[in-house]
Amino acid sequence: MSGKLLHVNATVTCPHGAQATAQPAQARVLVAGQAVTSTADLYTVTGCPFNVAGKPQPCVTIRWVLPSARIRVNGSPALPQSAVGLCQSAEQIPQGPPIVTVVQQRVDGV
Repeated sequence: MSGKLLHVNATVTCPHGAQATAQPAQARVLVAGQAVTSTADLYTVTGCPFNVAGKPQPCVTIRWVLPSARIRVNGSPALPQSAVGLCQSAEQIPQGPPIVTVVQQRVDGV
């Protein structure tokens, strides 16, 4: 996996269009003045409208399953733009991959 590294203000959404927000576990490794995110960070999704047969099943978190193979941030794999993740409901049901649309343009990761 390679691409620009994700940071706390990167634009990440669930497949249903709701915004995901990173709560960084660290604040020492920065890119463009913003904390770089890793698998140690909690990504919370708010406002997801998804439902199944009338039962709300909104995306609430993102679990990153294929992060960077080589770059680590305080011991945890970093998240390049091409990282693969799964949006999950509160019941941990996979809802689809997150969509990364805006990241910083200076630092590449592998």
